[in-house]
Amino acid sequence: MFGFTRYYLSDTSCQMTDLLPVVVVHGGAGIIPKERLQLSISGVCAAVRTGYAILKGGGSSMDAVVETVIQLENNPAFNAGCGSVLNVKGEVEMDAIVMDGKTLASGAVSAVRNIANPIQLARLVMDKTSHACLTAEGANQFARSMGIEEVPQESLITEYSRMRWRKNLAPDANPVESQMGKAGTVGAVAVDLEGNVACATSTGGMLNKMEGRVGDTPIIGSGGYADNQSGAVSTTGHGETIMKITLARLILFHMEQGRSVEDASDLGLACMQSRLGGLGGVVTVDPQGHWAARFSSKQMSWAAAQRDIMHYGLYTGEHFTQSIN
Repeated sequence: MFGFTRYYLSDTSCQMTDLLPVVVVHGGAGIIPKERLQLSISGVCAAVRTGYAILKGGGSSMDAVVETVIQLENNPAFNAGCGSVLNVKGEVEMDAIVMDGKTLASGAVSAVRNIANPIQLARLVMDKTSHACLTAEGANQFARSMGIEEVPQESLITEYSRMRWRKNLAPDANPVESQMGKAGTVGAVAVDLEGNVACATSTGGMLNKMEGRVGDTPIIGSGGYADNQSGAVSTTGHGETIMKITLARLILFHMEQGRSVEDASDLGLACMQSRLGGLGGVVTVDPQGHWAARFSSKQMSWAAAQRDIMHYGLYTGEHFTQSIN
């Protein structure tokens, strides 16, 4: 499907000066079943085109990451929006976060139901309330007050998600194996033409989770963080371990100490693995437009767009490029 040139991730951070704008997207870290590999990589590539077009047209980094993630939420290949994994009762509960690096404004929702695009609701929390996060029925009530149409639960559930749910309910189920087959959390980071950074992350959470479980995604500093003084990060992986080390903020701390986007991302992921045994992945940018897509899991679908070139990959050390046009 894609024509490509092979590179390696050490080339990811350009040293050019005309690096803006840039958008980087992930489709979730983990183990992606063979039959879903092409769906995952084509999905992130299509989404990154959307975000890049907004940025090239002079749009804000916030507009770019939100619209990019909306496209991924609408794609049933990912664990967000339509395609979200199911909780132990066979229901969809979703989390999302946005953060604006210029003002540190942030909005998040957790455990929301019947909402096609939780990332849109998270942005409304940021723009229309004095709060940082709304949860469960309160978030749904706010959505209704904002005119967001509720959708039937069944419209968010795919046959693939239901199959994984049933398989994990079996008495002899291997929870680790079941989690390996789940679709991926989605996220994006961007820097616009004015040098403002933003992040957005959205997820259906953990497969067969307890009802009411909230993971890292809507937690500021864990599922994402954006600050014009350092950069922006969107995370994916095992939520409980990401929360314990506040992965997104930890990576930006390393960048504030002078580390590159790649080194800082690797240090944060290494800390999570060494301290807690947790695997995951991140997409990271700094305000100058240097970016990285790094992960400690077997796979993470990712794509980036910069200087009219699309970059993408799936395995460690893999980096393909082609013209964005």
